[in-house]
Amino acid sequence: MNDTLPTGAETPDLSGAEEVTWDLTDLYAAGDDPAIDRDLDGADASADELDAAYRGRIAALDAAALRELLATYEAIRERAARVGAYAYLNWAADTGAAARGALLQRTTERGSRLSQKLVFLELELAAAPDAAAQAWYADPAVAHYRHWIETMRRYRSHLLSEPEEKILAEKAVTGRNAWDRFFDEVHGAARYVFDGKELTRDQLLNKLYAPDREVRQAAAASVTAGLEKLSRTTTCVFNNILADKASDDRLRHYPTWVTARNMANEVDDAVVEALISAVTSRYDIVARYYRLKRRLLNLDELFAYDRYAPLPAADRRYPWEAARDIVLNAYARFNPRMAEIASLFFEKHWIDAAVQPGKLGGAFSHGVTPSVHPYILINYEARPRDVMTLAHELGHGVHQKLAGVQGLLQADTPLTTAETASVFGEMLVFQDLMSRETDPTARLAMLTGKIEDSCATAFRQIAMNRFEHAIHTARREQGELPTARFDELWLDTQRAMFGDSVTLTRDYGIWWSYIPHFIGAPGYVYAYAFGELLVLALYARYQQDGDEFAAAYLDMLAAGGSDWPHEIVKPLGVDLTDLSFWQDGLGILEGLVSEAEELAGQA
Repeated sequence: MNDTLPTGAETPDLSGAEEVTWDLTDLYAAGDDPAIDRDLDGADASADELDAAYRGRIAALDAAALRELLATYEAIRERAARVGAYAYLNWAADTGAAARGALLQRTTERGSRLSQKLVFLELELAAAPDAAAQAWYADPAVAHYRHWIETMRRYRSHLLSEPEEKILAEKAVTGRNAWDRFFDEVHGAARYVFDGKELTRDQLLNKLYAPDREVRQAAAASVTAGLEKLSRTTTCVFNNILADKASDDRLRHYPTWVTARNMANEVDDAVVEALISAVTSRYDIVARYYRLKRRLLNLDELFAYDRYAPLPAADRRYPWEAARDIVLNAYARFNPRMAEIASLFFEKHWIDAAVQPGKLGGAFSHGVTPSVHPYILINYEARPRDVMTLAHELGHGVHQKLAGVQGLLQADTPLTTAETASVFGEMLVFQDLMSRETDPTARLAMLTGKIEDSCATAFRQIAMNRFEHAIHTARREQGELPTARFDELWLDTQRAMFGDSVTLTRDYGIWWSYIPHFIGAPGYVYAYAFGELLVLALYARYQQDGDEFAAAYLDMLAAGGSDWPHEIVKPLGVDLTDLSFWQDGLGILEGLVSEAEELAGQA
């Protein structure tokens, strides 16, 4: 493993990614590029023309005319989405820059007004008689847009009148969207004191992976102190987001807080309930693993800040160039086309990896628009988990690039399958590294890291889903919630997962308050568990079928969101409608824990 730096090597704090920033000029030259207003104004004008030509006529259109309408609609959306993507990416790189925030707000407001102009089309499509829809579906002229029309029409009973829809879209700009941005900016600007230095939250959280227990304990205490300082603000944001969601669900007649998310994910409530039930019923796997981890660390008691402590053989650093080679080599072994696409992100500066003040925390891959290409944001600090994050986001990027052939309306997948390529990318890298490692001690260290990632992706995300369920329910039944109530519900749902294997102190109660998914995408988190267990099944299939599977897998990615998730994965030998499906993936996770126990005996 000569592609790593041992801890303590010269300049250990350098990651090699200090100068790795993205080039957004494929979108616009700068925040004051005149083309931004030109595209916004052009989209507005085209929307007005569309309204004049088609309002009140859509249900009567034949298939050829409908295809022409949808192609025009898609082009308008793409033109505006290009501006919105640039404004968001530009802001994400420095959330504290006032000019960038102002541009994001301006494009958000313009995007809302454009949506209001175009909402008539969506309402008329949804309200069209079934006979008209069936005629469209039967005509090859509409085949490309069929699934998008199907998904749009599923919302018929939840859509309001056009004036009402316009009001909701207008008020969301200064309501839900504003709270979301405020949360990100407050937490992005926050600094946490550690060893006399001011660090970002992500820099501090990375110290939970330090081999020195005192460092981990001090880092956890600093995170807790920082989150408690922000708790009044964060609690206010959460309460308003929860109330806003309850209001939307009531107005749109959704029976539960998560129904809208399940519909957007194109998955039945029964499938989601089966997933949640399966995962929570196997929390014993988590407890079994962390009891092993406690023994491996030779600790009498395992605290929350000990969960990610590396075994000595895992205490390595991966400079940026090494991480790039590791991921691309693993991708190439699976399929050369996958590595070819992933390499573009490095060559063409589609990645922003440097840790910078004010930069948005965490990581994401933004699909932008099919006519451009995705961009990836990560905060790279050369830890093993950063390599896996790079593999994860490049999986998203490859998926988004391949799915671009479907066009803007059908390129994006629902969240249930959106995490498939990313988690599969992580699995490819992990298995590749494991195959090249012969030292049982190093293999054990790598395996425990993978199990911890899988526990975080499958079990912890479902525990967070249970927390979401608890806070949405409590907010609707009890009114505004104090910080202490959020803390209590967080600890309850986390303790249910860990059992007696990890000691969670009251200090850990505030750690719900930095997770952005609860704010920006309520109900999102179960998709991670969905993707993790799906990938375990897919990888088992790959081990059986080899190259034949790889070709079918890339076809699945290229399908994007052009069909129902269960149909898209069916050619890969997976049946998502089988409610016992999730037990197979959980069985594989249990097998990894058994393998770790066996390696622990050898090492």
